[in-house]
Amino acid sequence: MDINSVKIKMDNCIVFLEKELSSIRTSRANPSMLDNITVEAYGSQTSINQLGNINVPEANMLTIQVWDSSLIKKIENSIIDSKLGINPQSDGTLIRLPVPKLSEERRDELSKVASQYSESSKISIRNVRRDGIDQLKAEEKDKIISQDEQKSQSIDIQKITDKYVKTIEEIVLLKKNEILKV
Repeated sequence: MDINSVKIKMDNCIVFLEKELSSIRTSRANPSMLDNITVEAYGSQTSINQLGNINVPEANMLTIQVWDSSLIKKIENSIIDSKLGINPQSDGTLIRLPVPKLSEERRDELSKVASQYSESSKISIRNVRRDGIDQLKAEEKDKIISQDEQKSQSIDIQKITDKYVKTIEEIVLLKKNEILKV
């Protein structure tokens, strides 16, 4: 495993973290809030964004223009079951999702969820580091690289790991500030 493949794997951890964090709702409407919600449609679990157009007509409102009106009830139930804390309102073909202001208690809960995502991402980063260093040790043992190269590259991997952990902390801090902002 070379340094570039370590970076690529760590980049993937960051991308996954950002996707997870985007599904945490704040008081502002964001279509990505619905990314993790699926609906039983046409015989399989389907993402809501594949069943209609999602728009943000105002800061605290989402709308879903559903293409197949027979799925409206299923979409509404999936949103209610998602624990987003949003009550859908339907008028036949359009589902309105008013995004309520978050209570202080809910803000604290969401902040803790963001921290859990952060910790999971850090663990993933550290696992990539461990795998990279183990690979280097194996290459040294097999005489593919020298002991000096192994130590040098291990230090480089540790520096990269520290950089990515710091990036995770910065991303999560921004999200927590967004959650806690009134």
